[in-house]
Amino acid sequence: MNPFLLSSSIAALLLGTSSALEPLKDSSAIYNQHIASFTLNKLDQNKDGVFKKNENPQQWEKRKKADKNNDEALDLSELVNSYPSYIDSPGKKILNVIFKKADQRNIYLDIYMPDEDTNNKKPVVFYTHGGGWAAGSKHGAGLASFNKVHRALLKEGFCVVSVGYRLVRKDGDTAMRDCAIDSQDALRFISAHHEALGIDPMNMHTFGDSAGGHLAQMVLLSSPDAMQGDPDLAKYNYKTVSGVSWYGPCDFQDSQLFNHDDNPKFRDRFGPRILGKKTNAEDKAKLYAEMSPVTYLTKDSPPLLMIQGDKDTTIPLKQALRMQEALKTIPAPVEITIVKNAGHNWREVGAPIEPDRNEIVQQTIQFLLKHK
Repeated sequence: MNPFLLSSSIAALLLGTSSALEPLKDSSAIYNQHIASFTLNKLDQNKDGVFKKNENPQQWEKRKKADKNNDEALDLSELVNSYPSYIDSPGKKILNVIFKKADQRNIYLDIYMPDEDTNNKKPVVFYTHGGGWAAGSKHGAGLASFNKVHRALLKEGFCVVSVGYRLVRKDGDTAMRDCAIDSQDALRFISAHHEALGIDPMNMHTFGDSAGGHLAQMVLLSSPDAMQGDPDLAKYNYKTVSGVSWYGPCDFQDSQLFNHDDNPKFRDRFGPRILGKKTNAEDKAKLYAEMSPVTYLTKDSPPLLMIQGDKDTTIPLKQALRMQEALKTIPAPVEITIVKNAGHNWREVGAPIEPDRNEIVQQTIQFLLKHK
């Protein structure tokens, strides 16, 4: 029996209903159709059923390879075959795995096995993508510097899991807390299937950028039972061992930490994404604290590496300095690297960044390997 498949009776459970553990299987056919429909609806400005080059030239450049008949228009069938990026590794992959169902939506993750898969107690690194908790996707794992980090870890025997999560919605039905819960549930799901995957659920690591850096801190520092998610996953245990956050915030409780240039418009700009439909002062204080990784910091916390740009106007340097301040009273194993001349996404501001992007990648890899 294929260890990556569970019974067809479980796989046939209806979307949105309370279910047992989801099967460990590739659901790319469902996923690609969903993504293609979502993309077409977003890009087809005149709603004629096709996405034309002149509707969004920038997006067209990213997707034009799918235009097989060269008519400068993409219909649903072409978009279905316009596969997004994945990590370019030689090892076994289990892509677009449904790990939970919430609010009538499938939540997916991608699993990448090491280049040479000879260990049945593999460490796992979980990547959580950026995008302000309201955009982005698990495909960020296969892009640019993230791909370099993950390729190196796969060569070193890590299993890499790229996590999708519910995105924050303007109607408030989904908030930042749901992003954190989904990220924790991803670890529980992998733990549940640890024997089939040959991984060690007590050797989990986290990595993310921006909003994903925040989620990497949240999953690393908070206890596995801090936020209750899918009840069918609740019983599966895991242990986080180390984590890396690229320009991820650590504290929402003080709005001045986001006020990088004394401009009031930057104060509390993530508040609606934290609160959702909650409006009273008691809920606000509780949720702001709950979503602040620094509040979970103890002397026994697993090691964390925070890397932050000093010219970042999206997640200001004040966030890393807040963590430094916390370390004066809580001797936690946190390392902080400040990147000079760096804006968000390691964008150069006025001069080359220091350390450079390759050094940041290598520091990230070495930190995770040190705690492997």
